[in-house]
Amino acid sequence: MADTKNRRPLASRDTRWATRITRWLASTPITPNQISMAGIGAAFLAGGCFWLAGGTHGFGRAILLVLAAAFTQTRLLCNLFDGMVAIEAGRASPDGGFWNEFPDRVADLLILIGVGLGLGLPALGWAAVSFAFLTAYVRQLGVSCGTAADFSGPMAKQHRMAVVTAAALISIAEPVWSGHGGVLHIALWIVAVGAAVTALRRAVRLVQSLKRSATAAP
Repeated sequence: MADTKNRRPLASRDTRWATRITRWLASTPITPNQISMAGIGAAFLAGGCFWLAGGTHGFGRAILLVLAAAFTQTRLLCNLFDGMVAIEAGRASPDGGFWNEFPDRVADLLILIGVGLGLGLPALGWAAVSFAFLTAYVRQLGVSCGTAADFSGPMAKQHRMAVVTAAALISIAEPVWSGHGGVLHIALWIVAVGAAVTALRRAVRLVQSLKRSATAAP
């Protein structure tokens, strides 16, 4: 994970709490790749909680939704600290590039499919996963074509996880209006459509960038 040129810009990297935690992690035997693996575990737990919450009612469902939100955010924190320990702490490894990307795709798969299964709408879950993958594919395609990585939204990775987390917490209040799953249903549609728009937007921007490069070339 030594490539900083095409690194996702995150304001949280400059916060004091992130710096302190990074220093602590760097002082332990924990490697950046192990943090990435922990992120996959957190995503698995988040997806499982979303799935189980679909068939659970009352206090048990509320607990599962809180856990799903917490594990989703834990997965994002792992994604933050694996890079910070690798780059800011200088502990990058030769296979860091793999562990930088692969866990992100697995996390999208586990969390979004978990939401879809919990709703009894696996097709919608797979649609959200597919378009989420497509956003990452277009970004990496741009890098392979020689352009800078495009992390634009409106439904980049952090936006997808923010929507899912917010929906999980709002869903806790659904019994007030006798609802069950409606908020997450809407959220999954937002993620699917938003990711599709994001992939299309990145594709258009990539084509435009390649044409500008060709025009500017001597």
